[in-house]
Amino acid sequence: MKEKVTAVFDIGKTNKKFFLFDQDFQEVYREYTRFENIYDEDGYPTEDLEQLKKWLKEVFDRILEAQKYDITSINFSTYGASLVHLDENDEVLTPLYNYTKEIPQEIITSFYNKYGPERDFAIVTGSPVSGLLNSGIQLYWLKYTKPEIFKRIKYSLHLPQYISFVFTGIPVCEYTSIGCHTALWDYTKKDYHHWVYNEGINKILPRIVSTETSINMNYNGKRIKIGVGIHDSSAALLPYIRSVRKKFILVSTGTWSIAMNPFSEEVLTDSDIDKKCINYMRINGKAVKASSLFLGNEYKEQVKRLSEHFKVSNEYHKTIRFNHDIYLEIVRDFEYMYRWVSFSDERMPESTRIPYDQFEHAYHQLMVELVLLQVESIKMVNGKDNIEKLYIDGGFSDNDVYIQLISHYLRNMKLSTTDSSLGSALGAALCISDVRLNSKFLKKNYALKKHVPFIIQ
Repeated sequence: MKEKVTAVFDIGKTNKKFFLFDQDFQEVYREYTRFENIYDEDGYPTEDLEQLKKWLKEVFDRILEAQKYDITSINFSTYGASLVHLDENDEVLTPLYNYTKEIPQEIITSFYNKYGPERDFAIVTGSPVSGLLNSGIQLYWLKYTKPEIFKRIKYSLHLPQYISFVFTGIPVCEYTSIGCHTALWDYTKKDYHHWVYNEGINKILPRIVSTETSINMNYNGKRIKIGVGIHDSSAALLPYIRSVRKKFILVSTGTWSIAMNPFSEEVLTDSDIDKKCINYMRINGKAVKASSLFLGNEYKEQVKRLSEHFKVSNEYHKTIRFNHDIYLEIVRDFEYMYRWVSFSDERMPESTRIPYDQFEHAYHQLMVELVLLQVESIKMVNGKDNIEKLYIDGGFSDNDVYIQLISHYLRNMKLSTTDSSLGSALGAALCISDVRLNSKFLKKNYALKKHVPFIIQ
């Protein structure tokens, strides 16, 4: 008898992955690919949507035809802030505009002249001004700079829902894509912001369905349950939400370090907006208060410079373990010494100053300064909730100095690390299952490890 599995396409900007999970949500198969970017009409790099669509169908059809597994369901996790525009014949009208592409300032100014002030708008939508990272602004931009194209749009689909549409032909919207800093959703009304109705944007956004919705279809002669897709950050949260009984904060680390509080009941404040807090959304429509730091990128840049300065190998930093004596030496007369290259902070000096003669000391100094920023980010999303459980996954979860310092500076929180390289894909698989998870799920599937603060001498 063939093994029953759930299939997931996990589409990142760089890697496009395909997974099969068994009934215990253990990975039994994976493959991935990368595509070269193509260019939009302005010469800006973007996703090759046609190549992606071709790969999706080729992989899934091949796995089905092999008949090694009994695929009972499929779902899709992708990056957000991206829209696919379809005409009345379901043909794609425009390139998948890259969310890093800049749009004319006069468009942004025009928008906020109508629907601002900026601060008030950001508070109710959880969407600080971020250009095309606010995907709803893309629709406003299209309406006023490419009106002939805009008139031909029958549906605009967020990328996870477009990938689902490739398999079902059914256009829908769902909460996690609508709510991820899109500038579309009014969190105070729990409905689209009034600008969406004023501009007629609601007419090209399909009906909203639950993220847990699945469509039973006959696909190539096989009955399969097909999900409607989910935003990857919300997907990564789901295994924790379903298996952890107490409130928690998750810090997902990598190039970006994103601290997420899925239990916050507070509307973002002026201070939150100043500190670039944003909202994501849970599958049930609740806000997720989030704070993003370009921490992994900054770490990479600073470690590269340190390695050159001390003439050590580029991999040497990976061997450093937390040293209690070095830490005490640093904090005895603590001063900020690093000037950041990825972001600004009012405490950073005019230029980087390294008074140490050993790499280990300079590295500990760097990690203290980075962790202090991380701690502020965690405290910000915690707000008045006084949440005591903290999970850290991703690249920094196995950095001993980072973990020891987080544990020390947040001694009131119970810190655990997890290995969630499958996070978004596993979340997408869980989303369309009826399985209730128990507290052992993270330990079994995510290599859960608990940490205690070091003793202060």
